[in-house]
Amino acid sequence: MLRTSRFGGLGIALVAAVSFGTSGALIKPLLEAGWSPAAAVTARALTAAIVLAPLAAASLRGHWRALWRGRWRVLGMGVIGVALTQLAYFAAIQTIPVSTALLVEFLAPLLLVGYAWARSRKAPRAGVLLGCALAVGGLLLVIGPGAIQAVNPLGLVFAFSAAIGCAIYFLIAARPSDGLPPVALASSGLVVGGIVLAVLGATGILPFTATFGDLPLFGGIAPWWVPLLVVAVVSTGLAYVAGITATAALGSRLASFVALLEVVFASLFAWLLLGEALSVIQLLGGALILAGIAAVHGERAPATVTSPTPIAPSPDRRETMVV
Repeated sequence: MLRTSRFGGLGIALVAAVSFGTSGALIKPLLEAGWSPAAAVTARALTAAIVLAPLAAASLRGHWRALWRGRWRVLGMGVIGVALTQLAYFAAIQTIPVSTALLVEFLAPLLLVGYAWARSRKAPRAGVLLGCALAVGGLLLVIGPGAIQAVNPLGLVFAFSAAIGCAIYFLIAARPSDGLPPVALASSGLVVGGIVLAVLGATGILPFTATFGDLPLFGGIAPWWVPLLVVAVVSTGLAYVAGITATAALGSRLASFVALLEVVFASLFAWLLLGEALSVIQLLGGALILAGIAAVHGERAPATVTSPTPIAPSPDRRETMVV
């Protein structure tokens, strides 16, 4: 891949991290108004799919067979990347602290490094190992040292399942597209994931509640659909399209490290929009994550990891965040 496209991919990955990072602050008003997390995520996914549908259709004009060729990527993205990853995260925070669940889930880049090591049987280069150490240290500072503590083993299993789901998301996004544009993959994957979540909610497996009235929004009052639409357009539609595009350009490994900046931007938006404290320690953590990304980016080993079978949140999250 050319240097220009590599740096272009870094810019798009940064857009994805910023977009995902806004969702916690934007969706918090819905949660405080009585929406359950599952209902908010389902509405977010389906609304984003509707918003992206015209763009997806335009990108596929004359090439509808690409959607069929990429059907396994679509199913993997929707079922694992959109639905099951979030379900695992929600299940985890029922029994363990949110900070611990976040720390475990955002270990996805390390899983990708380990996966590449196992497949190639070649140890990662020193720069990659250094990047892993810096990124994890920075992540711990941003989320909070309290994330490391003795917790319910079942909760850890769910959190680790969410981390696997995140890693799979990057693997799917990094696979050859077979002519399926990123916007089409994002839109169709969100449809599949939204339907899965809606069915689970309708059957009572997930708590599913929503309110439809005016709610407080950043010091004012707005209809319920305003924050939902912004979350759908910015924090979901734009975020998934940018994330998939960036991963195709950078490869799963580097893109997953850049995605760690999501927690930094989430903290920043929580400070700017919700007035939540932003500490110097968190800023230092963000600097360490950037250093980790730089170390991984500096390695010229192939960054894309492909999987023999199609598999694929991220989610963004702090205590007030929905994946």
